[in-house]
Amino acid sequence: MRCICALLIACALSPLAVSQETASSSQQQTENESTVEGTVVSSSRRTLVVRTEDNQYRLFVFDRNTSKPSVIPAGASVRVVSTPGEEPDTRLASNVTVLEAAPRAQGKTVTPSAAPVPPQVRDVEREIRHEARRWRLGVHAGAALDPELLLFGVHSQMGPIFNRNVLFRPNAEFAWGEVTDLIALNLEAIYRLPITTRRQNWSAYVGAGPGLTFLHQNFERQQGQGRNIDFGNFDFDAGFNILTGVRFRRGTFFEIKTSLYARPAPTLRLIFGKDF
Repeated sequence: MRCICALLIACALSPLAVSQETASSSQQQTENESTVEGTVVSSSRRTLVVRTEDNQYRLFVFDRNTSKPSVIPAGASVRVVSTPGEEPDTRLASNVTVLEAAPRAQGKTVTPSAAPVPPQVRDVEREIRHEARRWRLGVHAGAALDPELLLFGVHSQMGPIFNRNVLFRPNAEFAWGEVTDLIALNLEAIYRLPITTRRQNWSAYVGAGPGLTFLHQNFERQQGQGRNIDFGNFDFDAGFNILTGVRFRRGTFFEIKTSLYARPAPTLRLIFGKDF
């Protein structure tokens, strides 16, 4: 009987606890909200820079839940409601309202003169815009082990797809060594691990995908002639790549990659690259 009474009391109190937790979360979000009015200095699909009346510059970022006009012209007067953002020195805009259109003179928009935007604000804005690109090109280079090769590659990064932390990154690699030439076409996807926040200057990721390897390899030793290398032997194999790495906000990255079921392709690759 006591167990039944305890169960009934717990069921009765559960909605109340959930309601209190929801109210507490909503209250905390409201307390973190702030409203700023000022003049638009610049705007993009992902960012907004506003100069306040006391000549301070604020950098806001947008997400899919931000309510804003489709176009926010420079020089317009706006009101921005925001909460703390994940990016350094930024706030996440929840609502942007245009209070007054940008002043015009002879059909041209006039931006009020003001102190220049601080370099650190411009740097963060530029990095956020870079991160927001859905398609990027890059290059990478490194060394492969077993067999020992030097490699150079180009890659394309597209996304996010399915999730904001998932990116598709097909790439081509060209490698050469003492007795081996290699061309690899890799269809890889990478996932940014949530162990680091977007406020930090670096993030860790893992990735995987199929790889197609085209390889020339031959080694012969003839009597009295020493070493004779002939790349007439052609091999093709399909394998599966697994990788992990660290990427920095400015686009550089370092990763380690291994290939499964793709012998005689390299079993380990150490790669350093740059996204543009």
